[in-house]
Amino acid sequence: MKRKILILFCITITFTLIFSACMTQKYIENPKEKYPSNKGKSNLEKVTFVLDWTPNTNHTGIYVAKVKGFFEEEGLDVSIIQPGESSADQLVATNTAQFGISYQEGVTFARSTGMPLVSIAAIIQHNTSGFGALKSKGITSPKDFEGKKYGSWGSDVEVAMVKQVVKDAGGNPDKVEIHTIGTLDFITASETNQIDFAWIFEGWDYINASNKGIEINYIPLKDLSDVFDYYTPVIVTNEDNIAKNPELVKKFMRAVKKGYKFAMENADEAAECLLQLAPELDRDLVIKSQKYLVSKYQDDAPYWGMLKREVWERYMNWLYENGFIESPIDVDKAFTNEFLQGE
Repeated sequence: MKRKILILFCITITFTLIFSACMTQKYIENPKEKYPSNKGKSNLEKVTFVLDWTPNTNHTGIYVAKVKGFFEEEGLDVSIIQPGESSADQLVATNTAQFGISYQEGVTFARSTGMPLVSIAAIIQHNTSGFGALKSKGITSPKDFEGKKYGSWGSDVEVAMVKQVVKDAGGNPDKVEIHTIGTLDFITASETNQIDFAWIFEGWDYINASNKGIEINYIPLKDLSDVFDYYTPVIVTNEDNIAKNPELVKKFMRAVKKGYKFAMENADEAAECLLQLAPELDRDLVIKSQKYLVSKYQDDAPYWGMLKREVWERYMNWLYENGFIESPIDVDKAFTNEFLQGE
């Protein structure tokens, strides 16, 4: 199950990007600005922010900060781009983009390969992904995965996670059939009996299915194991920005915090901010997804964005114990709460 770290890192990142949400837009071949910046305002400091994939409600606070002028108030001209041939992690680590969206596993793999990526906020406090299956499949627990077909993107980490939860439930993980389906839509693959269950996101895929009148059984990952209740997604920057340009990071995060606070308090208006800059999205899906996430962004944390050491350490240790990283990383260098304090 072991692979070379760099190859595994790329596969894992690709998997999480594909499943992270909106599947309606083609992957952009080369990084480019999709949402216009304030080009006439030369007094603003230009900043590039790279998404993990296509726009979705995980990103709403960023779009609110853009539309409502919170970035401008901090003297920033923020361009929002989508990743191209290089991943968001690579673009941020090299400072091609000063900030971006990643995942705890992405940051862990990046740091294990020497990339100076640092998480500076958790967008959502708990993992909102899990296993979904058509209700007709009769899958209500990981024990039911035995003898069933799992729709996989193709990541070894993903497969190991599936087998882990089956084993924890007292089942035989070797009886799970792994079928690589790539970008094939979960609903299509399920209804055509190519798969029985898949890893989906409650705030997007589950809501999308419900909007179409399709009944889904959903098993949250966070309810199965503390290990898999990790941070996904997170906002990242690089070590150089923190060390050499901390004022930029402070200004950026002040605006972002304001954006997510607004989204938590004004779901409908926040959804309109996202739709204003990403009109290709399904309006009904965005509005319902936004209302779902209102209570998820901060959840039980004392403040939005908070990152806990034990969450980072737990998942990092699982990756190490399962042979996905060659040695433990220093988790204290993988994240910081420094830019989340105060207003």
